[in-house]
Amino acid sequence: FMFCKKLKTLDLSSFNTSKVENMGFMFAFCENLETIKISTFDTSKVLSMSYAFSYCDSLSFIDVSSFNTSLVTDLSFMFYNSKSLTSLDLSSFDTKNISFIVLGSISLFFA
Repeated sequence: FMFCKKLKTLDLSSFNTSKVENMGFMFAFCENLETIKISTFDTSKVLSMSYAFSYCDSLSFIDVSSFNTSLVTDLSFMFYNSKSLTSLDLSSFDTKNISFIVLGSISLFFA
């Protein structure tokens, strides 16, 4: 979905992601994406989520609370420059294997 600049709404609740290992750049540069349904994603085999939502300028909310990050080693710039994001629930994120993490959104850290 990277660079899908005209995309505004995306419902991926029926996607089977059980074999996905790399979600890096998955939605990067989807500048007009306002709504995304991914709370049912199976992320149990994912190793990288780097830049997954970077430059998603119009997203103000992403439900990643059910993401299994126990195998993830790279969360670098996962939300980089996603200017409309004002809050995220990352309380369920298992970060024990992560070697690099910069979430990167000014509005998230200084709102």
